[in-house]
Amino acid sequence: MSLPGNRFIEPVLEVLTRWVNALGLARWLDQRRLRYFIRLLPLRAIPFWIAALLTGLVAVGYERLFHSCEDIGQQIIREHPLWVFGLTPLAFVVSLWLVERFAPAARGSGIPHLMAAVEIPPAQKGLIHKLLSLRIAFIKILSSLMMLLGGGVIGREGPTLQISGSIFQWVYSKLPDFWPRVSQRVMLITGGAAGLAAAFNTPLGGIVFAVEELTRTHITHFRTSVLAAVIIAGMAAQTLLGPYLYLGFPKIGNPGLNHMPWVILFSGVAGILGAWVAMVIQRIGGWKRLRWTSRGKYWGALALGLAFAGILYAFGADAAGTGKPLVNRLLFEPEVQMKWDILPVRMAGMILSYSVGSAGGVFATSLSTGAVLGEVLLQILVLDDLSRNLLILSCMIGFLTGVTRSPFTAAILVLEMTDRHSAIFYFLLAGIAASSAALLVDKSSFYEQGKEGILQALGVDIQPPEGSSTKADEDA
Repeated sequence: MSLPGNRFIEPVLEVLTRWVNALGLARWLDQRRLRYFIRLLPLRAIPFWIAALLTGLVAVGYERLFHSCEDIGQQIIREHPLWVFGLTPLAFVVSLWLVERFAPAARGSGIPHLMAAVEIPPAQKGLIHKLLSLRIAFIKILSSLMMLLGGGVIGREGPTLQISGSIFQWVYSKLPDFWPRVSQRVMLITGGAAGLAAAFNTPLGGIVFAVEELTRTHITHFRTSVLAAVIIAGMAAQTLLGPYLYLGFPKIGNPGLNHMPWVILFSGVAGILGAWVAMVIQRIGGWKRLRWTSRGKYWGALALGLAFAGILYAFGADAAGTGKPLVNRLLFEPEVQMKWDILPVRMAGMILSYSVGSAGGVFATSLSTGAVLGEVLLQILVLDDLSRNLLILSCMIGFLTGVTRSPFTAAILVLEMTDRHSAIFYFLLAGIAASSAALLVDKSSFYEQGKEGILQALGVDIQPPEGSSTKADEDA
């Protein structure tokens, strides 16, 4: 890292000299010593630290609001099931209106928007504010909370990444002219990693996601920034929420080689179904863009809300929200068997909720749908209890991999959520098997297709997959 030049040192030196003189310290500190002190400051790192701290605080606040709204929505479904025929369509329409009226870039998961922002070339970096801003982050939060009140099957993890990227972009935009040059692209990559780490309490998952999905640049160009941001954002979240595991400590026994074929089978099936759900969502989105007018979008949201209200009325709270209570029940209450029909219900909920066009992610919902799939396969194949949780977790990894095509991120996330290090190789095997199986359905990922559509809409030339990013680009 190069040292700050005189363009930065002189204004800072002038301010510090005033303070030194005012405090009567001039006899001990001359300007040469002051210059040496300024050069030792980790000035380029400070914006990353500030943004990471803000990300951790916002992620915690969002998490608490998110779960409060989810609890309210599920309570209404349980105690007043008929209300869903009014509440759910209204919530879907209002959620869409917030996005369409105030921040169109707040729709969907938000991860494709962050990926697109990272790939915008320096010559067109003025377009980044159309994808990442505090306004977009605020509408993202409001829209997703409204969806949850209506029982929408969405997650907060993808939105948290766009919110985090928006915070890092805002901090970058506020840097004064005399500040040492900071890479905007590295700021955005770091923002994505910090957001995922704070959302799931999974620091390694944030780092792996940054490497696997957000950049084509060698990790040496941003490793220190990412590590520091992940640590600060994660510690800020843990300070407020306390140390916790997203999924607790499920028992998996002592997996052996005899489990490997089942891990491959379960995760492969999950990868295929996850890829199919992602493909259906993409095709519905493409059809809507071609056929629906501005007013038709709201009629469509109303129709989707009514259809989903019928599902909620028929199947209750298990069909709503992130599905995390379902996962906990499956992993920690094996004596309670779940009906097989919850699987198509959860898949339909993902498709209907995401197709509205409002804010909401697919990370948590993919994990819960994968868990339900694992339970269904266990019932069909009548396997022993020893492998139960291992195979459910493998399906969770597989389904998330099928949707996102990020096998290593999915495996590391589940590993950190459960602290089951003895199963790390089985988790990695599940991710690879699911990624390979998903290719049978679609060659490209859900996020990749979304990113390409965003870049095309902005008029950005899509960069070649390899060799396009240089160190000069990173410093631009």
